[in-house]
Amino acid sequence: MAGIREKGPLCVGIDPHAAMLPALFGKSGPEAAAKWGVALVERAVGRASVVKPQAGLFERWGASGLRALEEVCRAATRAGLIVILDAKRGDIGSTADGYAEGYLGADSSCPCDAITVNPYMGIDTIEPFVAVAEREGKGVVVLARTSNPGSKDFQQKLITEGEGQGEPLYLHVARALAPMVTRLRSPETGWSGLMLVAGATGPQEAARLRAVSGDALFLVPGYGAQGAGAREALAGFVQGPHGLEGGVVNASRSVAMPDSAKGATSVKDWERAIDNAITAAQAELVEAARS
Repeated sequence: MAGIREKGPLCVGIDPHAAMLPALFGKSGPEAAAKWGVALVERAVGRASVVKPQAGLFERWGASGLRALEEVCRAATRAGLIVILDAKRGDIGSTADGYAEGYLGADSSCPCDAITVNPYMGIDTIEPFVAVAEREGKGVVVLARTSNPGSKDFQQKLITEGEGQGEPLYLHVARALAPMVTRLRSPETGWSGLMLVAGATGPQEAARLRAVSGDALFLVPGYGAQGAGAREALAGFVQGPHGLEGGVVNASRSVAMPDSAKGATSVKDWERAIDNAITAAQAELVEAARS
């Protein structure tokens, strides 16, 4: 949290869309994705505190893609960045144990500080991740109200029974996670390592999530290329020592593949374009947080 308070809430998304990888890093494929991802990590250092590799876009290349993902995660960890692995895992029993140990465990070959999980099979599917995170000092990021249009299909459906009767499903998810929020709360910062995804495309929903989620940090997608602005992205944040805080705001294409980088003919030109994009996004978010 100290790095986020110092530099701002920007999270740099590392999404290696095969058709969009710059030719500067070689022929599109896992090796190019690894080189590009590590180069992004290097540009993020000193400008942001958090990166979020998208597992699925590496996994498309099979074993070589997983090696590329591991290389990017190791580079980010060595650089002192917080790594949120966007993998959206979710399963029962020993399968969930395997995912949790494989990514959050001490011997993980793909080191990360937190992993995204899907809660819609039930709370018992999240418990293995929380147990490992509690043991290892890591985090778990639970999907609540996502930024995609299809979030309305299930997440925003009203529940007609139990506590919070008449409220949408995403609020019921947040309420059910309260004990896990407490278990992963940091005594140093007061914030919990049990995080919620709260899309910037639904600022009113993010504010409602904050009201029921207590000290859970938010991972906010939807800022930048998906159309949401800085103020919308911070709708679920609260006042902290240096302005609004309460999570991280992800930007992927707008900072990792900006228009200014598409025509770069040298690595130095590409680096300059990426530096400018990260700096501009971070400055916009910090200004919104402090105004």
